[in-house]
Amino acid sequence: MRSASWGRVAFQSFNYTFLIMVSLLCILPLVHILAISFSSSSAVSAGDVTFWPVDFTVKSYSFILDNPRFLASIGITLQRVLLGTGLSLFLTILTAYPLSKETSAFRHRTLFAWFFVFTILFNGGLIPWYMTIKMTGLIDTLWALVLPAAVAVFNIILLLNFYRSLPKELEEAAVIDGAGHWLILWKIMVPLSMPAIATILLFTVVHHWNSWFDGMILMNKPSHYPLATYLQSVIIKLDFENMRQSDIYMLGLISDRTSKAAQIFLGTLPILLVYPFLQRYFMKGIVMGSVKG
Repeated sequence: MRSASWGRVAFQSFNYTFLIMVSLLCILPLVHILAISFSSSSAVSAGDVTFWPVDFTVKSYSFILDNPRFLASIGITLQRVLLGTGLSLFLTILTAYPLSKETSAFRHRTLFAWFFVFTILFNGGLIPWYMTIKMTGLIDTLWALVLPAAVAVFNIILLLNFYRSLPKELEEAAVIDGAGHWLILWKIMVPLSMPAIATILLFTVVHHWNSWFDGMILMNKPSHYPLATYLQSVIIKLDFENMRQSDIYMLGLISDRTSKAAQIFLGTLPILLVYPFLQRYFMKGIVMGSVKG
């Protein structure tokens, strides 16, 4: 058996060392945040916490979880994620399919493609965006958080390029067998595009889970805030008007850093749980979808 040369061994050793260092740079900040969230406020203030909790306590999590508004905000966020992700995937698939066709098959394809690209480069701004949603009567409803972000142009471009990378012979064979566009889309294109769809699914879930600004602008009642908006208002802005008496008492027992660390970890945890199931599609979906057909 032929042994590897010293140059290849050195190259592989460098690669492994570099990748381990990059992995540690990604993981250690999260471990530090987790250690802070489970440490006492005095240990955190003294700077004694590194990567392991000091004076272990769950007061920060008790403060966040022992609140009906927190649980209600989780319910609103879950509804937003499920409804928004399903609607966004459906509209993205329907929009990307005709745009992936050649101009000979869809005569106005270029016009519509440039129309979508124009919306990436220019937008009406915050006030027209708010006035449009208000005039449609969506303010203070779940649809206000879902409909404005239902069609993401970046996701459309990603998916239409993936469609274009598929062999055209498959579609031609389906047409010869009598299949129409609707059947070709849902029976051939969509099953073969699962890596790109999984990537778009991940992007959409992360967007809806982390988005807080639209909830702050479009929701009039604090009880209608999604999770990210609720945490931003209570923890970061320290909006005492929306706090209960027990919340203010608990804030005196915990430090600002531990409560922020707890909310950061709780906000990141669902994405950490979802990502391992989607990451195997992520690279293929990004690489093939980013190649212009």
